Order: sequence, then structure tokens, then C-alpha cells
Amino acid sequence: MNINTENKFVYFVMSTIQHYNKEKYWKRRAEVINSNSKVPKIIRMLYLLYIKRCDAYNCASMGTDFGKGAVFLTPPNLPHHLNGIIIGHNAVIGKNCTIFQQVTIEQGNSRQGTIIGDNCLLGKGCFIKGGIKIGNNVKVGANAVVTHDVPDNCTVAGVPAVIIKKE
Repeated sequence: MNINTENKFVYFVMSTIQHYNKEKYWKRRAEVINSNSKVPKIIRMLYLLYIKRCDAYNCASMGTDFGKGAVFLTPPNLPHHLNGIIIGHNAVIGKNCTIFQQVTIEQGNSRQGTIIGDNCLLGKGCFIKGGIKIGNNVKVGANAVVTHDVPDNCTVAGVPAVIIKKE
């Protein structure tokens, strides 16, 4: 059975049940982490409460954890919603990234977090080791384990991940 999430009523019901409305969540998260925000502090605190409520529910029910210091340059595309996505605290996720279910981006050390470039696709179940850099336009295959830096415009797969296509 297919559910049309483009239908506004269906979207409202799903976001209420799942405690995740993608537009509201990412807009409020951007305001909370923006130190130069013009939004009053009390409103930002309410936004933070909303975000924490969503994060706590999603962590408990779906095993999802977006690290508190993780930076998303634009909201990621999550085709399978939040199911089991773990992102370390100091990760930087580039623009227009697609992250499938069960992806883990390990937390790097205090000097360098994991950096994911723009327009990347992270296949289901892949694991990205902490402190490495993935270039722009990279595709990571399902269940791949990325242990080394990946240059731009590549496709990697395997355990450990190796470049299988360079464009």
C-alpha cells in the first residue's frame, strides 16, 4: 500500500504521529544554531524545546540521533525518514545530501569532525568513520564502510570502501 505523503492531510497526520515535521524541524533547528539570529531568545528556547522533544522521541522510537553540534548546510533529503540515522556531534553535512536509513556518521575527534561534501548520496546502512572527508558528488554504496578520505565525483562501495567509479 502506497501512502501519498504529498497530501497535506496525510502529511499532517504522519508528522503528528512521528513527531517530525521536516519543514518545521529544519527551520527551527537553523534558528537555534544560528548565533546571529534575530529571533528573540525566548522563541529560540521554545524552538530548542521542540527540537529536543522531536529528537528524544525519534531516538527512542526509531534509533535516530542527530548530534547536537552537527552542521547541515541545507536540510538533508531523507527518503526513508529518520529510521536509524546516527550523525556524530561535530559532523558537517553539505548541501543537497541524500541520506538513506541506518546510516552512521561517526563522531570525529575534537580537532576535525567528519565532513560530507555537497550533493552526496549515502546508501542504506553505510558507515562513515569519524574525522574523514568525503568530497562533493560522491555516492557511497549500501552497507559500505568508509575508512579513508574520498575525492570528489566518485562512487565507493565495499568493506572497506574502495573507489569503483571515478567520474
